[in-house]
Amino acid sequence: MNEQNFSQLSQNKIPLPERAADQITQLILSRQLQSGDRLPNEFELGSQLGVGRGTIREAVKILVARNILTIKRGKGTFIARHPGEVEDPFGFAFYNDRLKLAYDLLEVRLQLEPWAASLAAERATDKDLAVIQEEAQAVESLIDSGVPHLEADTRFHTAIARSTQNMIILKVLPVISYSEDLFGTVNEDAIRRETVRGHRDIVKAICSHDANAARAAMEAHLDLNRRMIEKVGTRGRSPLSH
Repeated sequence: MNEQNFSQLSQNKIPLPERAADQITQLILSRQLQSGDRLPNEFELGSQLGVGRGTIREAVKILVARNILTIKRGKGTFIARHPGEVEDPFGFAFYNDRLKLAYDLLEVRLQLEPWAASLAAERATDKDLAVIQEEAQAVESLIDSGVPHLEADTRFHTAIARSTQNMIILKVLPVISYSEDLFGTVNEDAIRRETVRGHRDIVKAICSHDANAARAAMEAHLDLNRRMIEKVGTRGRSPLSH
């Protein structure tokens, strides 16, 4: 069996709605459709892809489940706000031991974010640096005011990851964001004070385009969070088995 015949055989084994869903995805990419753009109706898509409206309907359901499309009743089918990004893709909400989950997420972040910070120091544009500084100041202002700052903290870390110009890092941002939200449940006054100091060190290193210093500052910042979680664990709230 030659390569072409094998490819055709493999393609035939894929259910028709799945193949149609892949073709719609390619159509979205080729037309460079963006979040909020309206997709052609079922009749138009069926004509373009050579399949029936029932197949298109099933294909759209598949893409809605993948958060690529969203249906607005009475208006049509549109490109989702964050195409392909699913909230809580790893099912973290179903982990009962929240403290251990926070710890394990930080272990992953300790491998990823220091490297991201070093890339940011090398690649950040002036515009990127301005956003990072702005988000760091927002966190500091909220902490000084004694109001919740975790959402702003997430934006700070996101701004750093975005400035790496690496699309894969941006795809794992939900892990970072989830860790920030979760850590709020085990936060203390001491960590808030150290957050300000740590952010300042990170911003200074990135703005100085010092990759090694940026890596070290981010590692120190996250390691402090990890040690604070370990401290909470030793108080008996939730044992950490490491």
